[in-house]
Amino acid sequence: MSRHPGDVPKAEAAAIAAHRFGLGEADLGVSGSDAAGWLLQQIGPAEPQQGTNLASGAEGLKRFAEFLRDQRGRLARADGGAGSGMSPGMSGSDMRSAERQFGEHFRGIVQADVRARLATAAASTKPFNERLAWFWCNHFTVSMAKASARGLVGAFEREAIRPHIGGSFEQLLKAAVKHAGMLRYLDNDQSAGPQSPIVRRLARRRRGEGEPGPRLTGLNENLAREVLELHTLGAPGGGAGSGAGGGTAYGGWGGYTQADVTEFARVLTGWRVPLRELLVRSNEPGDGSAAREPVRFEASWHDPGTKTVLGKRYREGAEALDDVLADLARHPSTARFVTFKLARHFVADEPPPELVAALEAAFRRSGGDLPTLYRTLVESPHAWAAGARKLKTPEEFVVSSARLLDLRERAFARAPDGGIAALGQRVQAAPSPAGWPDRAEEWLGPDAVWKRVEWATRVGNLVGRQVDARALARAGLGPLLADETARQIERAADGPQAVTLLLLAPEFQRR
Repeated sequence: MSRHPGDVPKAEAAAIAAHRFGLGEADLGVSGSDAAGWLLQQIGPAEPQQGTNLASGAEGLKRFAEFLRDQRGRLARADGGAGSGMSPGMSGSDMRSAERQFGEHFRGIVQADVRARLATAAASTKPFNERLAWFWCNHFTVSMAKASARGLVGAFEREAIRPHIGGSFEQLLKAAVKHAGMLRYLDNDQSAGPQSPIVRRLARRRRGEGEPGPRLTGLNENLAREVLELHTLGAPGGGAGSGAGGGTAYGGWGGYTQADVTEFARVLTGWRVPLRELLVRSNEPGDGSAAREPVRFEASWHDPGTKTVLGKRYREGAEALDDVLADLARHPSTARFVTFKLARHFVADEPPPELVAALEAAFRRSGGDLPTLYRTLVESPHAWAAGARKLKTPEEFVVSSARLLDLRERAFARAPDGGIAALGQRVQAAPSPAGWPDRAEEWLGPDAVWKRVEWATRVGNLVGRQVDARALARAGLGPLLADETARQIERAADGPQAVTLLLLAPEFQRR
């Protein structure tokens, strides 16, 4: 049943604000007497992440270029020693696989990025703001599961997402699409216009006998397709079940064709991250400003001529990308698709149509102003319905546990991810450009539930004798705490078991 936030009893409103919109609080008093106001005060750009030695996008790219350079050197040395009985591609001093070498090369950057993301969320005084940053990072997924994005995922969050979640959707979209992490992750680096100068030049170049042809053969449509399907319009003719992690269709979105994908891919040609040049520039004397701007438009890779996307013609050149993205940000299908995902993330796997309609209207009325969208969500009666309806993802579960137990950033001091990967969610490594699923059924398999039990038991054994789980349950869950759950915690054999029961309580597992 929908309820206006002002009509919800204060203690219950504080609990809903802390768990449904936030990341769980050890003391519900932090939301004050005005729970909705506490959330609204958090709207704005995300706060800087806590952490040391956090790499910028340029630094991550340089690290990638250094690995390629060093790998070529290793292969050259191995080939030189082939006559002595060594296998090509293998040196006597380093028998490790290239994959393992690659992982170790980026370990410092990856661990620092993961720890910074989680420690920041665990200690934040603006948990709603952190949840919004997480939502948009998943919407615009860049994943280190793909080698080309390794070392860039944390920088993508800090540079493209967090500074722009308090602005407009158009600004956020442009920042995400034009970041080095996205261009690398979705292969725009190697996308060249079929009629571009570089392709024509390579096609004309004479090759020796047995020499392979040019590597550049034309368009790569990955980025164009995912921007249309996952970031803006949604899958053609689809609903929630198309490109949005499953669910019952709400209306429809999309409205583009394969021809639109191809034309948009032509617009994107030329937007590149040239690794070799970045490595050279970073080693040149000077202030390093060139290395700080790794993305550039290279006209020699751009497909010439006008392009037609969704029935509108766009000029040739770098400016066309901003024009296309601006039009996509204002498209009615984008308003419908994006607001459905936001409602589903915060309220229910199958959000009330009235809530989605209100959010869509706010998006279109404000031109995609994100603070307006967040205010509409927080002030909607449908967002404050009684009963937790969303299951926490492993990442949400671990971070909210750290907050409830007042461990904060200490929870990630030893293991950067706090054990989240063992629960089935590898932080910053979503399995596909669609991001992590946002529906309970995706996280409720028997093995997944058992892993939560094992994790909660370990945490209970570690901290159960230092905290009072009974008091924590009352302070952290308030009126959400069911009488039966309170009795089970009260009757626990000892402190570790009481903490385990608290973390596994349905009221805490759901939000």
